Amino acid sequence: MNNALASVSLDLDNRWSYMKTHGDPGWQSFPSYLDLVVPRFLKFLTQRKMRITVFVVGQDAALECNAASLRAIADAGHEIGNHSFRHEPWLHLYGAEEVEREIALAERHIFAVTGKKPIGFRGPGFSLSPNALEALARLGYRYDASTFPTFIGPLARAYYFMKSKLGAADLQQRSALFGGVRQGFRPLKAYRWRIPAGDIVEIPVTTMPLLRLPIHTSYVLYLSTLSRRLALAYFDLALAMCRMTGVQPSLLLHSLDFLGSDDGVGLEFFPGMSLPYRRKLDIVDSVLASLRRHYRLVTMEQHARAVVGAAPAKRLSYAS
Repeated sequence: MNNALASVSLDLDNRWSYMKTHGDPGWQSFPSYLDLVVPRFLKFLTQRKMRITVFVVGQDAALECNAASLRAIADAGHEIGNHSFRHEPWLHLYGAEEVEREIALAERHIFAVTGKKPIGFRGPGFSLSPNALEALARLGYRYDASTFPTFIGPLARAYYFMKSKLGAADLQQRSALFGGVRQGFRPLKAYRWRIPAGDIVEIPVTTMPLLRLPIHTSYVLYLSTLSRRLALAYFDLALAMCRMTGVQPSLLLHSLDFLGSDDGVGLEFFPGMSLPYRRKLDIVDSVLASLRRHYRLVTMEQHARAVVGAAPAKRLSYAS
């Protein structure tokens, strides 16, 4: 096996958080599927002897009904990351004090229920700002994982809006969801942000080198609705390009990758939700098997530590 490493993370977005971003009514009651999805992906990972990073939403950690599920993730030895408190993809619009409160509040509830203090952060909807980076540095975070270097952000946003029930004000609030074309020019390899409060390691969500097309599992699952063979060949091509360009991938999973059309959770607007659970699990298993053939799989914390311990990384200001 190649000594090169690849990190794997899962965004534990809940039913209410998808509904909120999509503009669906009823999210305020915080409907949850964590009692279904958490045991499912924990069993999947245990069977494959994998430990990953799970980014938890603070609001979920604040609700007693989710406590057992979230403790189970930590008890299984997975790293716990911070995915904000309110899960609002317009976090980049927050002022300095508001974004620091948001991150700190999520951290407090996550620590209370899991016993683990997050040292990594991912913004909802890949939202990030200088204010957020400054807050992370002040709060002692080691890394951020919010950048998504792709050119198709505006297309993904247009598709999302087309399927939504959002009014004009909500559309404006979400106008930067998934980023703009310029995000496609950000680095694919891990690097450091140079900011006044201290450096933060950035581990981008990996996209296909050169073309900058998404390769995370939800996108592969969407392609599999057209052809399973095509979807897996696409992912294998992306890995070959990563090896060719020296990119050590960071693969993103979503909670909905472990839920299917036969689970009755709704959210049909999300790519791949027309597939039954077993078919999705087969694709996810194949994707991870391909990744393991070429890379040693680690958590995001381990990936960040390797970046710090390696030769000096490229240092960028947020504006670059």
